[in-house]
Amino acid sequence: MLELLAPAGSPDAMVAAVQNGADAVYLGLDAFNARRGAKNFTEESFAGAAAYCRVRGCKVYVTLNVLATDRDLVLTERLAKSASRMGADALIVQDLGVMRMLRQALPEMELHASTQMSVHNLDGVRRAAEAGASRVILARELSIAHIAYIAKHSPIELEVFVHGALCVAYSGQCYMSACIGGRSGNRGMCAQPCRLEYNLDGVPGAHLSLKDNCLIEHLGALEAAGVKSLKLEGRMKRPEYTAIVTKIYSDVLREKRQPTASELDRLEAAFSRQGFTDAYLRGKKGPDMFGVRTEESKRQDKLFAEARRTYIDTELPRVPVKFYALVKRGEPVQFAVSDADGRVARIEGPAPEYAQTREIERVSIEAQLMKTGGTPYYCRDVEVVLDPGLYLSVKELNEARRTLLENLTALRAKAPTHTEGLFRAGDSAPERDLPPQLNVSLLRANQLTEEFAALNPALIYMPIDEILDHEKELRPYLERLPLVPILPRVILDNEKDRLKEQLAKVQTLGITQCLVGNMGHIELARRAGLLVRGDFGFNVFNGQTLKTLGEMGLASAAASFELNLAQIRDMDKEIDLELIAYGRLPLMVTETCILQNAKGCRKCETNHAPALLADRKGITFPVVKEPGCRNVIYNSRKLFLADRAEDYMDIGLWGVRLCFTTENPRECREVLERYLCLGTSEPGEFTRGLYYRGVE
Repeated sequence: MLELLAPAGSPDAMVAAVQNGADAVYLGLDAFNARRGAKNFTEESFAGAAAYCRVRGCKVYVTLNVLATDRDLVLTERLAKSASRMGADALIVQDLGVMRMLRQALPEMELHASTQMSVHNLDGVRRAAEAGASRVILARELSIAHIAYIAKHSPIELEVFVHGALCVAYSGQCYMSACIGGRSGNRGMCAQPCRLEYNLDGVPGAHLSLKDNCLIEHLGALEAAGVKSLKLEGRMKRPEYTAIVTKIYSDVLREKRQPTASELDRLEAAFSRQGFTDAYLRGKKGPDMFGVRTEESKRQDKLFAEARRTYIDTELPRVPVKFYALVKRGEPVQFAVSDADGRVARIEGPAPEYAQTREIERVSIEAQLMKTGGTPYYCRDVEVVLDPGLYLSVKELNEARRTLLENLTALRAKAPTHTEGLFRAGDSAPERDLPPQLNVSLLRANQLTEEFAALNPALIYMPIDEILDHEKELRPYLERLPLVPILPRVILDNEKDRLKEQLAKVQTLGITQCLVGNMGHIELARRAGLLVRGDFGFNVFNGQTLKTLGEMGLASAAASFELNLAQIRDMDKEIDLELIAYGRLPLMVTETCILQNAKGCRKCETNHAPALLADRKGITFPVVKEPGCRNVIYNSRKLFLADRAEDYMDIGLWGVRLCFTTENPRECREVLERYLCLGTSEPGEFTRGLYYRGVE
């Protein structure tokens, strides 16, 4: 049976979810989760919430799905152990380093890989399983065919978002809020700049604001595909919203039917952005996926008033129990109740009286014990052993039933115990004595010129498509410069064969290394016999993540550009660490092509200038093609640190990377000269990024 997993952004929302049929809820503790703007739970309120859910047979998953610095790991371990002791059934994790820590601290606890791990193919699921995950929450961009393929071969459970807000960027790969305003989505503080209006090459519109996801008409297909859990989004929304959405999905799921027109209307009235979309699941991307919140859609008052009645001072009977009664002449009367998990509560009383006028009948005992209204229980059976000629009052039977259920509730409320271990960070890697080498990444082959090559950058990263499309022009450089292909940010399972062919071709050019940004891409490069380096997409925030990536076979990794320099300095560098020190930082990678949505397909002309996405202040963000009809949106200003080299030269880095995107060949050469202390060039307008201010 599919699990229905509902959001619990507050204690009231938790009750609303449980009373409307959720099989499990997910919630955050304090501020360490991806929805820091929700009310969330204190450790004290969580204890009561977990017990409430256990009594009613509802699982509780705790979200620890943010990136953690090395110092944060101490707090994370304490919170995780506290949640475990109070009855958490699983922990939802984004950070590979946090997952590594939890495998030591709580070896028996179930760990669910958050959608913010950006897992979008089978190899990604397998790597997550090896890292300790018992379940993966798949990227929301996958079609039903992709989900079914992954599920067929997956070694662990899969979870899919079926309702609620959609980010236009792959989850965990959006840095727009952080880079613009210092509020990181990867730290639970996203300011949602995607919901604003933009102008794309002269076309105004909500080019980044997707409609809410709604897959309620596809639940049967998801079950047939092999999905284990269906997730409803909405921890930032009101309890009434949780009640409405949970109730409708629960009814449709249990009754194995399609939603009614009235149910679809209620879903839209509860919250929508000009309707819903199921485009990703159907594999039908396009402009009709986009929408914004309007005043006309805010018709909620009556609907929410009705929703409150479903969870305030009411109780959904959701736990089946069986009663037992033993009424024997001359013996103490005995009662018991059991649940489906084998818990049994027993009581006994004085021997029954002999009947003076009317003896108690079996049917009367059954009738009184079955009156479980107002409790979380419903009676599925009563077993009675009764001698004739005896008497029990209705009051005695009612009191027995109440006491039995109170005792059973106490048994069900007890938190299970999990083995606890001690997290050990491990031996520190030796400090590097050598200064970092200077690497560059080029977006286009024509940025590599003889003058640029003469400056001898240590490594030159370039998209694999660009290398193979311009093999002839690049051949003169291959004999003297180490060229490293960059794999696409997203590689779906049906795109792997093409990448395998490309990797085989680059090997014939003498290329021996590869840059990847997702754990689902590592195996592709390793099978091709290439040395694998890690890009910024791994969101390296702590030394434990570096250790995990080293175990996965990576030779180096890029530090998250959401860290400040002090945090990078203090990181234990088990494998070589690289810092991005120049260029337009990538803010989003999108599955849908916003260029095509706005102006029709441009066929991705090779020499076409990047499109410009302009905000309400006229600030422009270049939009660049990405393989698979995807886009990468880059920051408006270039990161520049050449005049601050002393701040990063001695913080233990293996490499410093300059990233060239929209620059012409002359600009590329001049910037490289500046970082080599051979020139004076600097951008007219630039940013220091987050290396000095960090993120919230």
